[in-house]
Amino acid sequence: MDLGLRGKVALAAASSEGIGRAVAEALAREGADLVICARREGPLSKARQELEGHGCRVLAVPTDLSDPPQVRRLTDQALAAFGRVDILVTNSGGPPAGPFESHPLEVWEQTVRQNLFSVLELVRGLLPGMRERRWGRIINITSVAVKQPSDNLILSNSIRAAVTGFARTLATETAAEGITVNNVMPGFTRTDRLVDLAEARARIRGCAPEDIWAQWHREIPAGRVAEPREVAALVAFLASEQAAYITAQSIAVDGGWIRALL
Repeated sequence: MDLGLRGKVALAAASSEGIGRAVAEALAREGADLVICARREGPLSKARQELEGHGCRVLAVPTDLSDPPQVRRLTDQALAAFGRVDILVTNSGGPPAGPFESHPLEVWEQTVRQNLFSVLELVRGLLPGMRERRWGRIINITSVAVKQPSDNLILSNSIRAAVTGFARTLATETAAEGITVNNVMPGFTRTDRLVDLAEARARIRGCAPEDIWAQWHREIPAGRVAEPREVAALVAFLASEQAAYITAQSIAVDGGWIRALL
């Protein structure tokens, strides 16, 4: 299937590794030019070189997504380099695990900056151009925790829910302008973040990380965790011409883990 992305420009946030990197790869394979960002210049440069192998143009901008001025610099440089951004994929690292009492106010503030304010600033910088062209795709990487909160992840459960509320409201405001706004909710996905969560849960329970992985595999009807490319495949479709009538949705990629009917 031709997704109609050749010649489009996409900004994929936090895209040097993990799900963000897989998203950039999926969009590059479809012929989109890319703006990528990450905090560490080494992994970011490596990702740029590999993505350019698909024949697309790639702008790599070192960015700390928790710092609003750096996010504004990112969108400014993207527009200066390409003249427009058609597809925005918001994404950022997951906040620390732990119960409520383990997170002082400063940690909540950092999480809000990284996981909510980064989305607001990315959209603020790129939505005006989408409205002028009457075409755009905004896709937020959130989490299955939005529909079925995960134990010991109170920060993620709370702030990703805020992103979902923002996106649902924005989708209504922009639907008549050819702009879709959707959320992709990854379940347990094989990334460095999941490795860290397994180790954290193992410490709490006094068991080996392998026991945590085995528990997840038992809980997931598919019997395994997702690969980042499986999440990226949905993102690429939602960015496509064929997905023009899909908006205001939160779609899980979780192997059946969420038990809700809807």
